Amino acid sequence: MKHGWTRRGALGAFTLLLTACGGGGGGSSSSTPTTPTNPQPPVQQATRACYGENQAACNLRMYQVMVESFVDGDASRGYGVGYGPSQHQGDLAGIRQSLDHIASLGVNALWLTPVFDSCAGQSGDDRLDATGYYACNYFKVDPNFGTNEELKALIDEAHAKGLYVFLDGVFGHVNKVGISEPSPEGRLPALKSDSPGQLVDYSKPQSLAYFQEVARYWIEQYGIDGWRLDQAYQVDLASWRAIRKTVEETSAARKAKGEQWGTLGYMVGEVWNDAGTISQTTYGPASAPALASAFDFPLRYGLVQALAVEESGKGGQGAAVLDAAWNKVENYPAHAMPNLMLGNHDLVRFGDLLERGNFDPAGYWLRHKAAFSFLAARSGPITFYYGEEWGDEVPGFAAKVTSDCAAKGLCDDHVSRSDGKVPANFTPSAEQSDLKAYLAQLMQLRAAHPALYRGERSKLVAEGSLYGDIKSAGGEQIVYLLNVSSAPLSYTLPAGKLGSAASLVDMLTGEKILLGGGSQAIDVPALTGRFLLAQ
Repeated sequence: MKHGWTRRGALGAFTLLLTACGGGGGGSSSSTPTTPTNPQPPVQQATRACYGENQAACNLRMYQVMVESFVDGDASRGYGVGYGPSQHQGDLAGIRQSLDHIASLGVNALWLTPVFDSCAGQSGDDRLDATGYYACNYFKVDPNFGTNEELKALIDEAHAKGLYVFLDGVFGHVNKVGISEPSPEGRLPALKSDSPGQLVDYSKPQSLAYFQEVARYWIEQYGIDGWRLDQAYQVDLASWRAIRKTVEETSAARKAKGEQWGTLGYMVGEVWNDAGTISQTTYGPASAPALASAFDFPLRYGLVQALAVEESGKGGQGAAVLDAAWNKVENYPAHAMPNLMLGNHDLVRFGDLLERGNFDPAGYWLRHKAAFSFLAARSGPITFYYGEEWGDEVPGFAAKVTSDCAAKGLCDDHVSRSDGKVPANFTPSAEQSDLKAYLAQLMQLRAAHPALYRGERSKLVAEGSLYGDIKSAGGEQIVYLLNVSSAPLSYTLPAGKLGSAASLVDMLTGEKILLGGGSQAIDVPALTGRFLLAQ
C-alpha cells in the first residue's frame, strides 16, 4: 500500500530520492532537492552557535529509541505489527527497564519516538499507527505503549539517572481519523485532508494555539526537556517562532521555581534535505531565527560516504567529503546548532551499509569506532540510534540489495527498526562489548572536555584519507585526527599551530608526543580517530 510523507534513504552525493512508500516516521518534501552543481562558497561567520558558546544544549549526547520496536517490557502491551524487522512489541516499560543500559553509554539525553495515542484500528493501517507518527490525541499515551502515569514514571526515573528526556512532536500532520477529543483547555486544530493522514492548517489560528498547548503541557505537567520535531518543513517559520517562545517561556518558568528538569527547552527539527532547505524551513534567517537546532543530514551523508557506502551505494570518497562545500557548518546561519547523527529510524543502519559496501570484515568494528570518534569531536549536539553501541545490523539484509531495490521499495525503508538489544535480552560478543565500551569512553571524554562539544574549529587537513582539526575552548586545545583508510598514515603538524604547547597527550591511550621547535609527525593508525590534548 502506498503512503505519502515517507522517505526512502537512497541518496547519492546528497541527491534525495523521495518516493512515497511504506509507513510513517518522517516524510518527504514535495520536491526533489539536489546538491547544486556549482555551490556558492559558504559565508564565514565570526561566531557560531556551539563554537565557543557555553550553552547546555551544545553538550547534548542523545540516544534515540523507537518505542514500538525497542524492548518488550510488558506482555500486555505492544502492537505486534509494524514496518521493519522487529517483533513490534516495544513499550514504555521496556524503555524504563533499559535505562541503566542507556545511561551506561555516557549519553545524557533520551529521545522517544512519538508516544501519543494513534487510535489503533481506526485508520485502517495498524502498521502506520504503530510508528506513532500519526497521532489522534496529543494528550494521551498510546495504550499499546502504556499509560500517562507510566510515561511520567519513565521520565522521572530517567531524570534521576541524569538523562534529559525529549518527546517527538509531530505538529504538521495527524491521524487519518483526525483529533479524537479537544485538548484539556478545549482546543482543536484545523485540518486538511491528505494521505495517509491529515495536514494541520496553520492558516487558522486555532492550530497554532492547539500545538502551543501541546508543547507547553508536557513540559509543565511531565517535566520533559524539549522536543524533536518531525518534518519541520510542514510548519511555517512564524509558527515555529511562536511555539519556540512557548517552550522557552515554559521551561524558564520551571527553572525560576527551582526545578532541575524540564528547564532546557531544547527543540530540534527534522528536515531530510540539503543545508539550504534546512535553513529556509527550520532555522530561518539571522534577522528572525525560528528553531535553534536541526539534524545535520548533509554531514551525516559525508560521514557515511567516507567510512562506508550510503544508501545509494556511493562510498569510498575519502576525507575531503567530511569538509565538502555541501556539508560545511558555514552553510547554516550563525544561530544554527546542527545535531549530527549516524543513523535513525528512517535510515539504513551503519552496520548494514558496511555490509553493503563489502568492506574487509576485519574493519567492521574499526569503522564504527572511527565514525563514533568523528561525532565525539564535533561541536554541537549529537545523536546515537539504539543498537549502534553494538554495531547492530540486520543479518542477510545486504544480500537483498540490488540496483533497483530501493526504487521498488524492497530493501531500504524501515530496515533499521529492529528489536532493541539490552543486557536483559542479549549477550554481546567480545567485539560488541568492546565497541560499547569505546563509545562510553568517548562520551565520557566529550563530557569532560568543552573543546570537543563547543570548541572553535581550526581546520588542519581534509584530503586523501586524512581529516584533522584543532578544537579550542576555554584555553584548552585538542588535535583531532581521523584516518578513513585501511592503511596507517602520518600527519605532519606544522610548527607553531599550538602556540607554546610543549607536548601532545593521547587522551585515549596516554601516549605522550613531545613537540620540538619545528613540525611534528604524528602517526594515525588505520581507521582510527585520535584525540591529542595540547599541554
